[in-house]
Amino acid sequence: MIVATAGHVDHGKTLLVKALTGTDTDRLPEEKKRNLTIDLGFAFLPVPSNTPIGFIDVPGHERFIKNMLCGVSGIDFALFVIAADDGPMPQTEEHLQILNLLGIENGALVITKIDRVASYRVEQVTQSFRILAKNTSLEKIPYFPVSALTGEGIEDLKGNLLNVAQTFQSKPITGNFRLPVDRSFTVTGSGLVVTGTASSGSIKEGETLRILPNDISARVRGIHSQNSGSKTGQVGQRLALNLTGPNVSKQHVRRGNWIVSNKVPNLTSKFDARMQVLTTERKKLSHWTPVHVHIGPSETTGRLAMLEEKQVEPGQNALVQIIVNQPIGALHGDRFVVRDQSARRTIGGGTVIDIYPPRRGRAKAKRLAFLREMEQRNHKDALIELLNIAHTGLQLENFVRTRNLTPSEQDRLFKVADIKIVETGDGRQGFNQTHWNKLQKLVLEALNSWHVKNPEKIGPNEDRLLALTGLNVPEGVGAELARDLANKGDIVRVGTALHLPNHKIALSGKDSDMWEKVQQYLDKTGLKPPSIYEIAEEISINPVNLERLMVRAGRTGLVQRISKTRFLQPKTLVDLAEIAEITALENPENILEVRAFRDKTAIGRNMTIEVLEYFDKIKFTRRKGSGREILKSASGVFGISSRR
Repeated sequence: MIVATAGHVDHGKTLLVKALTGTDTDRLPEEKKRNLTIDLGFAFLPVPSNTPIGFIDVPGHERFIKNMLCGVSGIDFALFVIAADDGPMPQTEEHLQILNLLGIENGALVITKIDRVASYRVEQVTQSFRILAKNTSLEKIPYFPVSALTGEGIEDLKGNLLNVAQTFQSKPITGNFRLPVDRSFTVTGSGLVVTGTASSGSIKEGETLRILPNDISARVRGIHSQNSGSKTGQVGQRLALNLTGPNVSKQHVRRGNWIVSNKVPNLTSKFDARMQVLTTERKKLSHWTPVHVHIGPSETTGRLAMLEEKQVEPGQNALVQIIVNQPIGALHGDRFVVRDQSARRTIGGGTVIDIYPPRRGRAKAKRLAFLREMEQRNHKDALIELLNIAHTGLQLENFVRTRNLTPSEQDRLFKVADIKIVETGDGRQGFNQTHWNKLQKLVLEALNSWHVKNPEKIGPNEDRLLALTGLNVPEGVGAELARDLANKGDIVRVGTALHLPNHKIALSGKDSDMWEKVQQYLDKTGLKPPSIYEIAEEISINPVNLERLMVRAGRTGLVQRISKTRFLQPKTLVDLAEIAEITALENPENILEVRAFRDKTAIGRNMTIEVLEYFDKIKFTRRKGSGREILKSASGVFGISSRR
């Protein structure tokens, strides 16, 4: 359990922690000199038969609010401190507002310095706090009057903390590992050490992590968890990580950086969120207001873009987009606090919804509907509702990255959500079955219309067919739609062409007789069909007339023109494509080399170039250096293999 102090400057927070733990958390010379907490202090209290309670002592002075914000992010319990002689002061109220914005619900009110006042004063201060805390997350916390000097009340408070710790439920280990850095230093003989409270996931000694924003790779040499040596660390624990690596040094790591696993996305320059404006604000919060943004130990300046109304009343909440001047670590569910341009007062805060806002249309109705569903905390509920409104599919990669889901968490979620997943050039696209069926219906309607307008042609390819539907979907969705429809028998694939089962065209009369001779000759030639001049000579026909015949045959899907002088039958194209796929897989770098393909097919260099250039044209392959990479499977491009 992680406990943080909160309250006005000089109300006895540091002395209280010392009375509870025996540790003086003021470690800086300037703090000793001025008797003032400037930066965060840390201490631990042993718990019988349990892990120790970790304490974070935060500064109370208004000039060090950013340090206070760093300390209270991710805590489990707040010790809200008010001096009995002073009563609530300006930072008392601001610290209370911050804890409320961060959603801290567990805590205790500690009335300090009771040795200086009459007993009735304790009740007055308590009532003043209750008035301030009304309608906040801490309004019902218990109170403890204490004196750190005389020791009065300290044992009662400590007993309460120990009881809470004994029954405290650790946070579930979910998500990829993230640790916001609140301190970094070097240890002689060990090197760099960073500390922070893990906000998600788990880590073990020897793992490789990334240091953001510089994206430096680092290995975990050692772990201290809750002030003790450990082989592992997890969400909710105070951790000290000893990091090592070629580029790891203290100059590259400071407060506000993040130590994350490889699955966690990079820092973001803008994010969409639900923001609450404090009731203490004197005027409406306007669009494009300059602000200071705090998430965990990270701080940067930025602007607020209102996504619903152009202004938000004090006490109200609204959807906003926050555009920051320096990239910041943010994921779905992270709490943030916003202060004014001069960083002198807190004006609001809220919860991150999405870190992948669109380039345009951030305030359109469709986007706002997306955000309202995306902000649901339950992953399954959010996914199902997003799929319901995503008529052309949901980009799953952005969904799982924003919500920090591990691969196993993704698999379980997709299973219970029962979604159709399509691999595309931009990652996975998800559909619910209702929308998928509607897309298939649109494809069939578009194909039927194409047949009506082009009765003499066999059918369009996937890209052309998808364009005819007017659907704006990622590359790969059209191929999957066609594959599903072909598997059900609703469409037929001939080479790269698609047609409805009842759409029949054929060569007639002299063309039919001539084609029969051509086909018989082509069937004998295997993977290396002759050019039109060689065919013309073989069957004694004028090359010009033969070319016209082959063009007409191409419209029916009987052949496919791959170059100026060569036509291939669909089954030959499938065979060559499958050989290309196998040849690329045999290459250590999965590259289709021209020479290897030529040797395996034995079709000669000229025809090899013709075939590969045709493959490039239909986006089966793409040039990469001296070779090519396979973009899609042969079956996905050409349909069922002729070998089966």
